[in-house]
Amino acid sequence: MRSLVQSFTARVGFVLLVLVSLPMMYARLTSRPGAQVSNGQTAVAEQKEFARVLRLGGTTRAFRSFIVTAPQLEGAQLNTLLITRVVAPGAPIKPGDILVQFDPQAQQKDYIDKQKTYTDLVGQVAQKQTDADIARAKDDTELASAENALKKAQLEVQRNEIVSRIDAEKNQESLDEAQATFAQLKETYELKRKAAAATIRIAELQRDRAAEAMRYAKSNESKMTIQSTMEGVAVFNTIWIGGRMRTAQTGDSVESGVPFMQVVDPSRMEVRARINQSDLEKVRIGQKATVRFDAYPGMAMPAVLTELSPFGEGGRFSEKIRAFTVVFSIQGSDPRLLPDLSAALDITLESQANAIVIPRQSVGHDASGNFVMVKSGLGFEKREVQLGGMNDTEAVVRSGIHKGDVVEITPGEAAAPAGK
Repeated sequence: MRSLVQSFTARVGFVLLVLVSLPMMYARLTSRPGAQVSNGQTAVAEQKEFARVLRLGGTTRAFRSFIVTAPQLEGAQLNTLLITRVVAPGAPIKPGDILVQFDPQAQQKDYIDKQKTYTDLVGQVAQKQTDADIARAKDDTELASAENALKKAQLEVQRNEIVSRIDAEKNQESLDEAQATFAQLKETYELKRKAAAATIRIAELQRDRAAEAMRYAKSNESKMTIQSTMEGVAVFNTIWIGGRMRTAQTGDSVESGVPFMQVVDPSRMEVRARINQSDLEKVRIGQKATVRFDAYPGMAMPAVLTELSPFGEGGRFSEKIRAFTVVFSIQGSDPRLLPDLSAALDITLESQANAIVIPRQSVGHDASGNFVMVKSGLGFEKREVQLGGMNDTEAVVRSGIHKGDVVEITPGEAAAPAGK
């Protein structure tokens, strides 16, 4: 029994000795120059490929497309058109295929009405021409009769020397009357011809206008069927129909001039984006990028910068900060690629292979330069480092630490790190 008590007492004494010595050992370890206790999270320096990336947001579009709009009718009063037939969304399209047909009854009736009006006006022009010819023949007869009467009166006046004074005066009065009648008929003859020509011309203008209206009506009827001019895939736009936003289908009424559909060539797609003027000098024609799509998180495709707008537009938050349009051509194709998909462009501005990389937040800066807090024993020691490139989350360390070193993510003495 005594031996058990002695053994238990020895073990308790050993545990007490260890508990007393631990603070002393910790004090010795942390009392070394430069060593500190961690006050935040830690990270391990990794050796990997480093990249500095510029991200832009944009939308996809087809390099080649055929936009289908509800036809705008010439001279028509209707603002909406009824769809009687339309292709299915995503259907493969070939040149000449019918994409959509609208109800043509209103245009057909309008054409028949315009044709009737035109036929009536053609008859009116012919009637007025006939009336003008009859009136001219009558006036020609009256003018010839007046001329003959004048010549007869002139002959009678020549006999005044051998007739009585009363007959001579009668002959002179007849001559004066014949001269006045002939002059009046001759003057009104030209006026009547001009009036008749004007009347005929007015009728001809009305006829020609009716012919144009008839042609417009026939053209409107032909617009009720729209065929594709290229090969591709049918893609429907979301438009306002019946009080809500949706795609058009058979039986819907679409307003004239609204682009409700398009045929796109999916073999070549682009991404259109805007870049801030402060980042403009970082990109150039031919620069490569990676495109990722919000609708397909696991999908990534390469792209190349093909267009860069030379003119800037007002920025979203300030007119003084300009934004420029850039277009990236997607390399390759995918059946999931459609226009108007939101996409993110990652442009690699700088890359380094086998670089020592640590979190950017772990780099501090003071009067002596950049530094990090590296784990040493149970504490952390301050080390000066030389930095390479930086991106939004990581920093490259050229010297001062090695692969596998544990660094403090938020050093106590850190200010803003000096770097790119």
